[in-house]
Amino acid sequence: MDVLSRPADEFVNDGMVEELWAMKAVEHAEVHFNLLCSVDPRQLHLTPYDNEIYEEFRKQFPDMNVAVVDENELKSVDGKAKWRSYMEKFNRLEDYSYGTLLRASASEEFHPENAILVVRIQFWAIEIARNREGHNDCIRKKFKNRSSKKEE
Repeated sequence: MDVLSRPADEFVNDGMVEELWAMKAVEHAEVHFNLLCSVDPRQLHLTPYDNEIYEEFRKQFPDMNVAVVDENELKSVDGKAKWRSYMEKFNRLEDYSYGTLLRASASEEFHPENAILVVRIQFWAIEIARNREGHNDCIRKKFKNRSSKKEE
């Protein structure tokens, strides 16, 4: 019997793969947050394509509040359709569709209530906008001792 013709319920997600993905996503979130605590976010470049990502983001989402992201709006039927159109423009970028954790509120650190699962291009678009528009400026002041405490 061909594997592809077998019923879908015979296949399960490998728990180890999910666990490794979750660990990698949390690690990425921590590294990004530590960067925000250490450097001026307005000077931070997340990709070589930041300008293009930002310009297209604000063209397609001119009124999106990036200071506090509404997960329901992001994942609504209309929201998904708009994001799908946006994402297609960046499918040439490596890892553009990789699952990534985004802080819902730019003024807070990562914690379960402040984390939204998004794809990497959404993360880049929103975080680049936060950096350029000043929404991440408070992080370095508010959490400046966080990265040095972790090193101790």
